[in-house]
Parts: sequence; C-alpha cells; structure tokens
Amino acid sequence: MSYLDLMQAQLGEWRGLALTLVNVVIILALAWLALRLSRKGLARLRARMQAGGLADFERVKRLNTLEQVFRYAIAVIITLVTGMLVLSELGISIAPILAAAGVLGIAIGFGAQSLVKDYFTGLFLLLENQVRQGDVVEVAGKGGLVEEMTLRYIRLRDYEGSVHYVPNGTIDSVTNRSRGFAYAVIDIGVAYREDVDEVYAVMREVGVALRADPEYAGKIEDDLEIAGVDNWADSAVVIRCRFKVKPLEQWGVRRAYLYHLKKAFDAAGIEIPFPHLTMYAGQDKSGHAAALPLQMQRQRHEA
Repeated sequence: MSYLDLMQAQLGEWRGLALTLVNVVIILALAWLALRLSRKGLARLRARMQAGGLADFERVKRLNTLEQVFRYAIAVIITLVTGMLVLSELGISIAPILAAAGVLGIAIGFGAQSLVKDYFTGLFLLLENQVRQGDVVEVAGKGGLVEEMTLRYIRLRDYEGSVHYVPNGTIDSVTNRSRGFAYAVIDIGVAYREDVDEVYAVMREVGVALRADPEYAGKIEDDLEIAGVDNWADSAVVIRCRFKVKPLEQWGVRRAYLYHLKKAFDAAGIEIPFPHLTMYAGQDKSGHAAALPLQMQRQRHEA
C-alpha cells in the first residue's frame, strides 16, 4: 500500500468519525429543540384553553396540573428516543439493549409492583380530576396544599411548612377541601342561662356585618346559616352555624367571625362559659338546694 493510499484510508476514518460526531450533535440539538418546542407548545395550548375562562379558578388549576404531567411525560419520551438514536450512530446495536430492557422490565415489574401501582393510581387521579395543583387535600393521613403532582407522587406542604411526599399507590381516598365551594362551620358555646333567641339575633347581626365588610364580602357567598342547638355540653349550650364561602376561605372567615362575635357577646352581656364546679350543701325532697358561697366551701374543705 502506497503512502497516498494510507493517507486516504486515515482521512476516511477521520471523515467517518467526524460524520458520526456531526450526526450526534444534530440529534442532541434536535432533541433540545423538541423539548423547548414542546414546553412552549404546551404553554400556548394551556393559555388558549384558559382564554375566556380565566374566572374559572378550578379550570386553571386543572390545566396547570395537566401541563406539568404532560411536560414530564414528553421529556421522558424525547430523552429515551434521543439516547437510542445516539447509541445507533455510535455503532452500538440497540436490539440487544431493547431485548434486555424487556426482560429487565418484566423482572422489575414483579419486584416493583408498588411503583407500577403509583403510576396507575396517579393516572386515574388525573383522569378523574380528583386532585389538582393548588388544591388543599387530605390523602393517606397527610393534609396540605398540593405543590406538585406527578404520576408517581403528590407533594404536599402543611400549615407548619413541612413537605410531605405521598406515593400515589398509598392513596385509597381523597378529601378535597377546595372544590367549588366550602363551608366555614362554627360551634358557639353560651351559658345555659342565656336566651337562645337573643343569641341567635346577635349571631345574625355579626354575620350580616361580616358579609358587608369589604375584606370578606368577596369571600362569603351566602348569609349565615344557623343550624340550631347542636349539643348540651357540661358547661354550655352549643349552637352550630356555618357560612358558605369560596374555596380555601373557610378558615379565615371562621376566625374573623369568632373575633367579631366575641366582641358582640361582651357588649350584649352574653356569657361565654368555661368549665366550673358548683357545690351544694344538700337537697330536700323537692330538689331545692342553695349553692354554698365560695368562702364557706373553703372553710368546709379546710375542716
């Protein structure tokens, strides 16, 4: 072989290597471009589907959740396809890899059934619209704000700021506290000596004033609903009432109502009871007995 032929052979090898590198770079560039286009396309699709329905907060939350899940799924598919194309360009046969992956997948499927269950449960949670990003839910004994939802897990942040990762496969029931509307349920305790009708009147006055407050007017959807006397407790008559409010506003409205009702009860002289003990010296046959004065109770106790 002459020197010229040797140079041509070496150039041919370098040319083939350069062509392979160029192809790999093109594949990676196309994959990067596909990821960017998919993200922009999903964002535009979400914006178009939200157009005209921005007031529907539930629709916005559902679209945001679906966009995040589809973005994750598309990224995984593009990454896998890109990896196989790069290996093929490098001269590595992907047929044995796919065969091995199939066998390994079966083995993993038997050993990681909980992982498969996570994905199937997450898929149905999305399809049935049970949980969305931004909801306040209680799942698997944990409650909080849904910060992220994937096909495998739900990430919750509770009131203390703690973050909980709940695998979807462990979820057997979902309590969603932010779907459509909510009720701020309030139990009010008053002394047995108070006139219940008078208490009702004060409660309604405070409810009307709270709904007229600009800070809470947009949060409360209906007037105060008094269910009535709910319980005869040891030291109080418990009256139950509720406000129909917008999602996630039930806790703030409840605190505000209790704050204003305490002031109204103080102004009206309505007693808010606390646990106490009354001692009697004895009873006659008719059941009449006078309560001992506190000083006399102490003297008898010391004796």
